[in-house]
Amino acid sequence: MAIKKVVEHPAKVLSTPCAEVKEINEEIITLLDDLYDTMVEYDGVGIAAPQINVGLRVAIVELGEERDILEMINPTVIETDGAEVDIEGCLSFPGLYGEVERPDYVKIEACDREGRVYELEAGGFDARAILHEIDHLDGVLFDSKIKRILSEEELEAMYAEEEE
Repeated sequence: MAIKKVVEHPAKVLSTPCAEVKEINEEIITLLDDLYDTMVEYDGVGIAAPQINVGLRVAIVELGEERDILEMINPTVIETDGAEVDIEGCLSFPGLYGEVERPDYVKIEACDREGRVYELEAGGFDARAILHEIDHLDGVLFDSKIKRILSEEELEAMYAEEEE
């Protein structure tokens, strides 16, 4: 396990669709562990393999208030529903925050580190985070979906308001 350097935009790996994982082996297990360590170090809620310069369909997301770790190998979106605009940031775009519209519900299929296929349904912020990371695996970056960029002042004012 290791903390990796987060690749920043405009690195080509970020806009290149990732290859499917053919076999879940020690290399993939180590990749999942490295993603976790890197996400924690950079204070993220999710991270995808291309963000540490690995072009494979592997990502992780912290879910819910319990911050359970969702590991996704070769995830595919089965269904989405609804729409919600909320603020997003991205470890590969330090200092950039914007309003992004995403589905409010997602159902995915993916593999875990044991190679078991699972389905998962998520809503709200969890759905947003999952879809953000799957976009990374498809070479789609959140800056292409921003409806309005927020200034640091706007962001700080919003957080201050939430704390009151």
